[in-house]
Amino acid sequence: MNEDEKQNKVAILMLTSGSTGNAKAVCLTHKQVLAAVAGKAGHRKLPEGRPLLNWIGLDHVASLIEIHMLALWLGVDQVHVTAADVVSNPMTFLELLGRHKVARSFAPNFFLAKLVSKAANSTESGHGQWDLSSLVFLASGGEANDMNTCVAAAAVLEKHGAPANAIAPGFGMTETCAGCIHNLDCPAYDIAGNDDSNTAAVTSLGKGFRGVEMRIVTTGGHLAKQGEPGHLQVRGPVVSVGYYNNLEATDASFTPDGWFRTGDQGAIDGQGSLRLMGRTKDVVNINGVKLVTDDIKTVLEQAILHGYGVAWLMVFPSKAAHTEQVTIAYMPKDEDNYTDLEMAVIDELLAQATMSATGSRPFVFAIRSQSRPLVLATALGKISRAKMRTLFEASAFENDVKAFGGALARAKTIITTESPAASEDEKSITAEFADELLVSGDHFGINTSVFDLGFTSMHLIRLKNRIDARFNMSVPISTLIRHPTAKSLAKALFGSQTSTKSDVGYDPVVTFRASGSETPLWLIHPGVGEVLVFVGLAHHLSDNNRPILALRARGFEEGQSVFSSIAEAVDLYIAAIRKRQPNGPYALCGYSYGTMLAFEVAKRLRADFGEEVPFLGNFNLPPHIKARMRRLSWNMCLLNLAYFLGLTTEEYAETVDEATYRDYNRERALAEVLCVADVDRLQELGLGLLRWTDVAYGLQSMAVDYEPTGLVDSIDIFYAIPLRWAAKSRAEWVSDHLSRWADFSRSPPRFHDVAGAHYTMLGPDHVVGFSQTLKASLRARGI
Repeated sequence: MNEDEKQNKVAILMLTSGSTGNAKAVCLTHKQVLAAVAGKAGHRKLPEGRPLLNWIGLDHVASLIEIHMLALWLGVDQVHVTAADVVSNPMTFLELLGRHKVARSFAPNFFLAKLVSKAANSTESGHGQWDLSSLVFLASGGEANDMNTCVAAAAVLEKHGAPANAIAPGFGMTETCAGCIHNLDCPAYDIAGNDDSNTAAVTSLGKGFRGVEMRIVTTGGHLAKQGEPGHLQVRGPVVSVGYYNNLEATDASFTPDGWFRTGDQGAIDGQGSLRLMGRTKDVVNINGVKLVTDDIKTVLEQAILHGYGVAWLMVFPSKAAHTEQVTIAYMPKDEDNYTDLEMAVIDELLAQATMSATGSRPFVFAIRSQSRPLVLATALGKISRAKMRTLFEASAFENDVKAFGGALARAKTIITTESPAASEDEKSITAEFADELLVSGDHFGINTSVFDLGFTSMHLIRLKNRIDARFNMSVPISTLIRHPTAKSLAKALFGSQTSTKSDVGYDPVVTFRASGSETPLWLIHPGVGEVLVFVGLAHHLSDNNRPILALRARGFEEGQSVFSSIAEAVDLYIAAIRKRQPNGPYALCGYSYGTMLAFEVAKRLRADFGEEVPFLGNFNLPPHIKARMRRLSWNMCLLNLAYFLGLTTEEYAETVDEATYRDYNRERALAEVLCVADVDRLQELGLGLLRWTDVAYGLQSMAVDYEPTGLVDSIDIFYAIPLRWAAKSRAEWVSDHLSRWADFSRSPPRFHDVAGAHYTMLGPDHVVGFSQTLKASLRARGI
């Protein structure tokens, strides 16, 4: 094989974002990657020896090529942090840029908007002294860059030493090895009016780096004139050769003369700079995340279209403050018979379904009969989403929006009249819920659960900080989980100031979603006893139209004892389950240690009550665990808990000398962990580490002699990378350990390979895929 053949071999298979359909595997060759890295390095010269900063997973083409491989090409250091480290607090991003003297990084438009907002209060919060003089290239892509946001963000960066044109809005795709076109004179280029489109709302995307060509082709197939809109096509050595094992998609993506069809629409101005106008396929871009509108519509139709008198529904994007918003228009079947309360119910159902699917609250309105001619304008009664957006942003539906708002206001009055008045504490907590989601408190009441509002674990941590600051207290995350409504939380925080140990109650149930027509799903805690690990999973399961509940161990609150035996825990859990779900069928899942408890609960439900348990989910636990339990002293439980909670790293846990650490007294063991722990995260979690360790150790201790016996009807095993001590590989983990569940199931176990490792399989990087696998396995069992 000669050198040219070597360079044209595929080096990387990188999945597309799937923003306009199913993801495809893009073939990136050695030659293509080298051309891309060389082009990026030459696009703007970076200061010698300065590192690059990345906060996106390395499974994304931008972080892999633009940061990791570019840093290798330049021979400089690279700094990697998780998205959660910076998205929750943009000031951390500026601190990292300054501390490490970073030359290049990435910040999409929505993040720039957050940065501008936070920087306005940086002096008050004790921040603001950053040296950003090394920063010369802050790539910005993924969504359109708002002009005002870029101007404000550039001012923030320039104030701290960065050049005025550090922000570089750009265009790129997986197929082009990420960004290949950038505006290197932002925002001055757009302020000067060089974009002859007269569109100042969004910035130009500039020109391609060396070797990248672009052109605009009209719908009729002709080259567009200066400023004329059409379809963007690109070519050059940075463009992929096609898709792996998908000749049809490859052929469809290239013109006969070798240009790549990007699927975007745009225009090129008189200076040769690109301006995008949208995608050929229908997507909505929420804070840089592209979502297919047809997929959102499908979720909404499942939640609302049937059974609520909705005749027609359309989802389309419209302009919001710094990004796009999901906009939903619908037609009632019988408008005259709709009550205000019914319209309020539909609004809430659409909102909850959208938040579950997208993480954002939609703008909803009903189309009245007077406006139907605008929508049903063609013989087939069809209208494009682009046309709907144009009409909506031109205020063509202004009267419909006002009428719908009036109906919601009247419904709220009725609800307020018929409901007990909220206390000042309840109002304050509701306001914090609303501020965290950036929505009006009018959208929900004091009995609305944060989980119904689409809260994630990150939302909960930020909400905890908000409530701590507002009421000058420290509220454990566990309290927010157990009291997810403003009413219940206010009662928990302020309802009884004189409680004693004797009146401390214990209810193991945490309700993530209270309603739904499908079989409830019960999630049983891992060996640490807490259910915070399930928040992200519950969020991504909420489109499954089923109640989602979790069971939390006893012992976290002052005055509560830990469980004395497995039998005691199982008795309490069965009683709690049957109190809320008196009859089967039952669906149970256990995470790690929780699988053992779920197995015991499932057996008892059948033996004692004659109930069916057609679904028993096992999240990565073998049946025989007593050897592991006997290894877990209090000190080792503390060490594992710290790692599980993200207070320490796996690398630290692996370097600890177990024999020595076991012999430390508890104070010494705790001191060793706190020396390396992320103290800020410990404070965010708001739970005493000593008490938490007591709970975890109590759970491990009662299983030191556990041996499984008996049979369940079936078991679904979700397996990830095992702990290092447990097995050398996934294959060994399944064949030598997990496969032994066949001895305890009346039918052969079903195995489901999921991404991540034992402690990260439900983490933010893997929970979406995990939830999809879980939903498919529930359907396969008829649940």
